[in-house]
This record gives sequence, structure tokens and C-alpha cells, in this order.
Amino acid sequence: MTKNNKNNNIEVYELGLMDYEKVLKIQTELFNKIIDQKLINRREKTEHKTNNYLLFVEHPNVYTLGKSGDINNLLLSKEDLAKKDIQFFNTNRGGDITCHGPGQIVCYPIMDLDNFFYDIHKYLRFLEEVVIKTLIEFNIKGERSLKETGVWINPKYNDARKICALGVKASRWVTMHGFALNVNNDLRYFDNIIPCGINNKSVTSVSKELGKSIDEFEIINSLKKNFSNVFSASLIERVN
Repeated sequence: MTKNNKNNNIEVYELGLMDYEKVLKIQTELFNKIIDQKLINRREKTEHKTNNYLLFVEHPNVYTLGKSGDINNLLLSKEDLAKKDIQFFNTNRGGDITCHGPGQIVCYPIMDLDNFFYDIHKYLRFLEEVVIKTLIEFNIKGERSLKETGVWINPKYNDARKICALGVKASRWVTMHGFALNVNNDLRYFDNIIPCGINNKSVTSVSKELGKSIDEFEIINSLKKNFSNVFSASLIERVN
């Protein structure tokens, strides 16, 4: 892709509260749409620009297991899940098991990295940087852990706790899935899993760290601003 055909615009959609399965379908459709355009460009020797998307959403309570995850990190049976009205999905992202629920902000970038850079590890670090910069604005010091992805509080100490989980899929330099930032969600749901397969560290949230609930729209607006800055991208707001 030539420099003139790179597209650093990202279309942003705020989906509100939506079932995981429905959003996965939306992600997959956008993901395949970008890949299809890249294949057409390659086959027909054209250079039509590919689109980039950024979805913000909250999910009803659900556990998702990454493709390399261990089902034993789910501590509930199917019967227990049904009784507690919690969904469960195997998914094609990286990482192990995690929890989504109301009050947690999930961000799904569906992007053609051809438009930005060719480096998946850099992409993951950029996602972490977006969250770290956002947390700073709320007086929380988020950090990286040398051995685990995501964003942590005090990762080098005994009270290390994860505030943001990260798990992505990439094919032909197109991404899907993303990160989940705990804001006002009920952290008790993490008691039913071994989060990310790490059994010696805890999880936390913005509200727990600050001792008060936070306006989730303020967090989303901060994430959007920092996403634009970190990726040197122009965000275009779309109405659902």
C-alpha cells in the first residue's frame, strides 16, 4: 500500500449495552469486509483504501475463553452458569479466560494495520498506552507487566492487580477483539474464574481504586482522545 492510499481515519461507534454474540458478529463482518477489500486490491492490482473501525460497548455478564486458554480456568459448571444467568463463549482471540459485564468498557478496534505500521507487538503496546494515558487523567497510575499483557496497578509488588485485560486476533494485518477496562463493573464475577489464567494476582477497577463510581462516558471520551493521539489517527463519530 502506497503512502497516499493509507487511511488513518477510524470510524467510531458507541454500541451501549449489547450481547457479546451480537457484537462478535458485527466485528466479524467488519473484519471480513476489510480483508475482502485487501484481497480485491491484490487480485486486481488496485489500491482502494481500507476502512478502520473502533467499537465501544458494554456486555451483559459473560465469560469468554481465548483460543489458547484453559477451560479449567472457568470454575463454574454449565448448570452454575445457567443458574447465575451468565453466558459463556469460546472465542478466536488470544489470551485465556476473562469476564465482561455492565460497567466495564470494552473497546474493539477493527483496523487494517497496513494503514499504520507492520508490528503486532507494537499494536498491543499502543493499546496498553491508550489505557495508561486514560488512567492518568483519572489519577490512577497504570503500568505494564513484564510477563503479562494488559494494564496493571503495582505490577512489581505483592498487591499487583489487573485493571484492563487485552486479547486480539489478527489476520493479513487486520485486527479484531481488543481490550476491556474495568470501570464500575461488579468484580465479584471474577471470583468464578482464574482471570487470564493468572491465579496469584487480583483484579481491580477504576471505581475501586478511586473509591467512587465514575461516569463511563468520561472514560470513553478520554479513551477516544488518547487512541487518536497514540495512533496518530483521525476519529470519525458514527451514529448507530
